[in-house]
Amino acid sequence: MTQTTKILGIVLSVVGIVGYFASGMASYTALIPAIYGAVFFLLGKLGEAESRRMVTMHLAQLLALLAIVGTFTGILDLISLMGGNQEVNVMAAVVRSLMALLCIGYLGLGIKSFIDARRAPKE
Repeated sequence: MTQTTKILGIVLSVVGIVGYFASGMASYTALIPAIYGAVFFLLGKLGEAESRRMVTMHLAQLLALLAIVGTFTGILDLISLMGGNQEVNVMAAVVRSLMALLCIGYLGLGIKSFIDARRAPKE
């Protein structure tokens, strides 16, 4: 799961940086996914040590849940945009939707990983 966490961190960083430059560098809030990405990557690196893995992966899951709560409206905005609403900021809706979907997928993988670890025989 640590490798998945680091990959998510890299992908979110790319999404944030591309979103920032694609929006014409109009607002620093476009870099929020990159900040989350850096934290995910750091948690993935810290989780490489066996002694810290459980804590860091639980923190990463909590961070993913917080990211979903904060960005889920992007999916709703994207749906609204597809319905013809022209008042929605397209770039913001796309970046928030991407972040929400990536974090939803990561949260699902993390939950599966926790269940598998619980079911694994103790050594």
